[in-house]
Amino acid sequence: MPARSSGRARGESLAVQIVLIAISLAFLLLFLLLPLVTVFVEAGARGWEAYRAAITEPDALAAIRLTLLVAAIAVPFNIVVGIAAAWAIAKFEFTGKNLLISLIDLPFSVSPVISGLVFVLLFGAQGYFGPWLEAHDLKIVFALPGLILATVFVTFPFVARELIPHMQSLGSADEEAALTLGASPWRVFFSVTLPNVKWSLFYGVLLCNARAMGEFGAVAVVSGKIRGVTNTMPLHIEILYNEYMGAAAFAVASLLAGLALVTLVLKTLLEWRYGDVIAASRRH
Repeated sequence: MPARSSGRARGESLAVQIVLIAISLAFLLLFLLLPLVTVFVEAGARGWEAYRAAITEPDALAAIRLTLLVAAIAVPFNIVVGIAAAWAIAKFEFTGKNLLISLIDLPFSVSPVISGLVFVLLFGAQGYFGPWLEAHDLKIVFALPGLILATVFVTFPFVARELIPHMQSLGSADEEAALTLGASPWRVFFSVTLPNVKWSLFYGVLLCNARAMGEFGAVAVVSGKIRGVTNTMPLHIEILYNEYMGAAAFAVASLLAGLALVTLVLKTLLEWRYGDVIAASRRH
């Protein structure tokens, strides 16, 4: 039965194939390509000098630096924790394993705005830990720690979810063989486990970094949108646009769009070069 269905699918008429391809291309053109082209066209509409002034303005530079700093902290943290979680889930059996998997997927099912609000309720001035933090002169919400926490939360699943199915598909035979030959657990991890999943790890890091630098909802709630202090690039773009500074907003947006294009190119090259490995990592 599957073979017959597959044969029918391959035997569709040329007209049907053309219509399906045309619909797909029209969708991509309308909802992906045109908005992306519009960003770059509007960014350069007033010339290079206006573009350069928009992205080198002090608040813009502060937003760029803050975005890079948050990503530079959140992404490595998620790499370490994601690898540890994937290793534990794929290689060991323990009580609460299914719960851990569900918790890893939690950020996918919770609105980023809600997650940001949770951090405000926990660490804000009127939150559960607010009085204690204020008494010790510590600030999380409306400061860098809050941005990092919000970003870590929304980006955490990307690394772990790429690694878990790949590690599960590989099994534990290689690790057991290395242990039998006398290798230490850490040597097994760095010499056997990590090299076996390096491309899935890289794939997850790409997605994690792109989301970290482009995150808006959760970061908007915990930032307070303080110019030059807690504004990341997406928040700075919103402020510029709301103040009718469209050219400047599109100029900064073009930097994020450029990051998206770089991520897309790397993702495409990775899938082209290591498609079989990545496909195996997605099989449960």
